[in-house]
Amino acid sequence: MGLMSSSATPNALDLVLPGADDTRREAFAWLASLAKERRLSAKTVEAYARDLRQFLAFLTNHLGEPPSVKGILGLKPMDIRAFLAARRMNSVGSRSLMRQLAALRSFARHLEREGFGTASAFAAIRTPKVEKNLPRPLSASSAVAVTDAETRASENRKPWILARDAAVLSLLYGAGLRISEALGLQRRDAPVNGLDAITVTGKGGKMRSVPVIPPIQRAVEEYLALCPYAIPYEGPLFVGARGGPLSPRIIQLAVEELRGALGLPDSATPHALRHSFATHLLAKGGDLRGIQELLGHASLSTTQLYTKVDAARLMDAFNAAHPRARVKG
Repeated sequence: MGLMSSSATPNALDLVLPGADDTRREAFAWLASLAKERRLSAKTVEAYARDLRQFLAFLTNHLGEPPSVKGILGLKPMDIRAFLAARRMNSVGSRSLMRQLAALRSFARHLEREGFGTASAFAAIRTPKVEKNLPRPLSASSAVAVTDAETRASENRKPWILARDAAVLSLLYGAGLRISEALGLQRRDAPVNGLDAITVTGKGGKMRSVPVIPPIQRAVEEYLALCPYAIPYEGPLFVGARGGPLSPRIIQLAVEELRGALGLPDSATPHALRHSFATHLLAKGGDLRGIQELLGHASLSTTQLYTKVDAARLMDAFNAAHPRARVKG
């Protein structure tokens, strides 16, 4: 049962969160506010609860007693650094530490809002630096093969299933959608009958218009023609084998099978098709601002990662082919 299920109570929370009574009480109130007021997803609330639990368990040993609200507000920056260092010792990466620190700062702000005092130590800690890994796109030929239903024609799958998967993957590569965006489309959004653009709801509920090229339109049309279910106009465009909403895991498994069939690396994932969309557009002279809008990136710096990808690929090609590239000295 999740921490924030409808039957969750402070007593149930006692079983999973260490700390003094007032700390557990405020922790429960904070988690409830994350779900109800900030409307964070259940998974995010669970992750924040896990982060706080680890912190409180550390403080119980660090302070020699279950931490009270007063004890938490009295922490020094060195106490929080000691916790982060302990997490590092357990091979926790920078991204996880960033989220954990964000969770602790959120809890500290809750204590401040409730009038318990100031939690200045949490704001004094620098956010761990995260090295941005360069996206790993597929080659153009591999990306096209992944989106072609014929690539999996030999598999023991119903034709409409293969057409469905191909349509979803075509939207990821041909329109740069996230898998959640593609599976979030409604039947009314289907790019068919000459419709050459779709409105997509991205992160944070932000909406954007994305052009849809004819090959994607044809892939969606073929899926709808073969689908054995009558899909309601207001229902999900892509459905599972039993007619319910399609799970992202099904598409991930389809790509895993395609990796084996095409001899692609583990980095070939559904999201890699989105990376491929951006990288291939940029390589053909696409405008960075335009690509940012197509991808729905809030910050241009996120999109600029693709310029580094393209530069890295050029250098790899240069080093592999130029007669002087391997000459030393």
